[in-house]
Parts: sequence; C-alpha cells; structure tokens
Amino acid sequence: MYGERDDASVLVPGIDAPSTVACLRSLRPRGVRTIVGSERATTPAAASRYCDEFVQLPDPGADLAAYGEALLSIAERPAVRTVIPVREEDVYVLAANRDAFADAVATPWPTFETLRQVQDRVDLFAAADAAGVAIPETTLLSEWTDWDRETIVKPRYTVAAPEYLGPEADCEIGSTVYRTPGTPPDVAASIERHGHEPLVQERIPDSREYGFFALYDHGKPVATFQHCQHRGWEYCGGPSAYRESVSIPALEDAGRSLLDELEWHGLAMVEFLRDPDTDEFKLMEINPRFWSSLPFSVRVGADFPYYYWRTAIDEPIAPGPTYEVGVGGHLLRGEISYLHSILAKEYPMIERPALGAAVREVATSLVRQPRFDYAVADDPLPFVRDGLNVARDWWDGYGRPRLAGEPRSADAADGNEPIGDDRDAVETDASL
Repeated sequence: MYGERDDASVLVPGIDAPSTVACLRSLRPRGVRTIVGSERATTPAAASRYCDEFVQLPDPGADLAAYGEALLSIAERPAVRTVIPVREEDVYVLAANRDAFADAVATPWPTFETLRQVQDRVDLFAAADAAGVAIPETTLLSEWTDWDRETIVKPRYTVAAPEYLGPEADCEIGSTVYRTPGTPPDVAASIERHGHEPLVQERIPDSREYGFFALYDHGKPVATFQHCQHRGWEYCGGPSAYRESVSIPALEDAGRSLLDELEWHGLAMVEFLRDPDTDEFKLMEINPRFWSSLPFSVRVGADFPYYYWRTAIDEPIAPGPTYEVGVGGHLLRGEISYLHSILAKEYPMIERPALGAAVREVATSLVRQPRFDYAVADDPLPFVRDGLNVARDWWDGYGRPRLAGEPRSADAADGNEPIGDDRDAVETDASL
C-alpha cells in the first residue's frame, strides 16, 4: 500500500510550539515533502523554508470532529504516507478514527483503547501501579479530605473530547491549580467549570521535571531519550524553557516499565517529578505525541521525526540510537516568560526566585549552552514569525485598552483564574 514514491509526503499539524518546525527541518532535507495543516496561517511552521505546502484546517478546539475529517481528507492523498501528532487533539482524532486512517496511511500511533488509558489520568495511574511505577497520592476531588497538605488540582483528562466529557460538553478542561493549604475548594463549582470531576494530587516539592521520551513499535522500544527540565515557562514549572539531556537508569526503568505495561505503540513523552524524600521518580502524565522541546532532542542526536518516518514506512533503524548527554538548550520566549512570571505571578507553596539571580542564571546558560528551538541560522523565519505572534498576543492581552468585562486576550482566561470559588488557588499549564 505504501510503495516508494518520489513525492512521498508527510502531514504535520502546525501549532505554536516548536515541534512542528522540528519535524520539517528533520524530514524535508531527506527528501520528504512536507504539508503543514493549521487553523492559523500565522503558525511559525508555515514560514519555514522546509514547508512545501500549507493547508488551512478547522480549529480542533471549536470542532474536533471537523478537524479530524480535514486531517483524513489530506491523508487520503496518494502521496501522503503518514500523519505526525504534535498535540493531544491530533492523537485523539487519529486514534479515534484509526481504521479510516489505516486505509490511507501508516498509523504509528496507539489504538483508541490504549490512548484512553493515558488521556484519562485515573486509568493511567492504575496502569502505573500495575507496572510498579511510583505515583503521587491522587484521588478524585470529592474524595480528598486532607486540605492542610500541599496539593494541586488537575483535570482528569488531557483533552476536552466528547468521548470523555460527553457529547454535549462545551467547556475547557482547565489546567493545573496550586492550592493554598487549609482552604477546601468548592467541589461543585470545580466540577461545573471543568465539565468533569478533576483530580487532587499531593505536591512534589521539586520544580525540576524529568522527561522520558520514546518511540515504540508494537510494544518494542525503537529509540529513547531523557532530559531534565531546569526552567519552565513559569517559575512553578510548565512547558520547557531550559533543559539538559541526561541518562539516568532509574528514569529509563520507570519509563520503559510503564510503556511496556501499556504495550505501547507510537510516540510518548512520560513526565516524572523526583520526590526529594524518597528519590523516586513519580509519574505525572504521558503525552502521546511529539513534545514541545522536540528541536532540542533532535539537536543532541535523538532524531525522533526521522525515527518516526522510518517506522511509518517499515524501514529499519540502526539499533541503539544514541545522543549527547550533559547538553543544554533553550526556547527563548520560554525564558522571557519565566522571568516575567517572577515579576508578575505568585504561586502558593512555591518560593519566588530572586529576580537578579534568575536573570544571571538565564544569561549564563544562554552563553554557555547557545542552542535554541526556533532560532537557527539556515531557517530564521519561524523564529521571526513566533516573535511576531508573541508580540501580537501581548498587545491583545496587555497593550491595547480593553472594554469593561473583556478578557485579557482572545483566548479568554488563560490560566490565572481560580477554579470555581477557589480564591486561594493559582492555575498554570503544567504540561511539557
């Protein structure tokens, strides 16, 4: 079905994170024609010299079904060989319609039954327990009783999909909330806002996040990679701003044990925090698609877009792909966001870094580890486009006068609103 063609193509959804651009930069120089599909023509990947075609798609946040149908219509082109998921909505529609996609392209992603196990954190933590992988103490919101402990509240699901929330659901599932000890939340208001009952979890007092990254082929690891995130977009964590490649046997064991238990197929970024009391790696979540810091993985030798492509076209990969250890890399706007969070935000239970020391740390690492996700010499326009997008979003959110009652930006409440009446909670997107 997938015979060799001179015009073999790949479809990559275009998002604001650098992962789309990393796929183009890896595959286009190898002769793979690249198609970027996005709801926004201003996606940085559309400006890349390695983008052969841009296609406007429906917004998955507004109509997930229409988005899936649009992806399928492109996948059905004779030259397209596979689709690369770069966000939760991508892998959801790919897995939910796996049979239809399989008639047109290779499908190196999990079945829907397996995907649900990782997009539903209740099922995910059950699988981790079966695999012997440590997890933080976690319950449904209504079942937690000790509000004097340091806790976080997070959505049960990682995507606002009808299969999870019901066909009539029309809401955002929210982000992670850091709660002030001693203040119980309004459970009913929290459930109403999320559209489902979220989870409560003990807080692990270490903001460094450890990622175990892997590509599996029907239960067998093709390639793995690890990094330690030293700075997120905010000083409490969040998506990666600065990270360093590592190789830690205990982290490898935990990541592989979980993915083996799931009989995984496809991409996975398994996120852990290291408990300072026990030294255990405790599972936070699995992102079953490419991660935002993908350009860094490729830069240090873990070329996952290429591994994914080879797996899709049934071509072998040299055994035991390796990568450089002890190398750092940055997302520049993430570093700016990190410093801004120190100036403008406050999180319960998390000590705010001193601004002067933080500026020195960022500046020193930029000089010593000058590797950047978007900013590369031979493909500068995605970096420029991303900068313009950031400036536009800043202007929409803060620069221009707002009418009474208007949210800060076109995306409305972007993560600093408490859940329900949780006035002592602060919210942030904690995914990598």
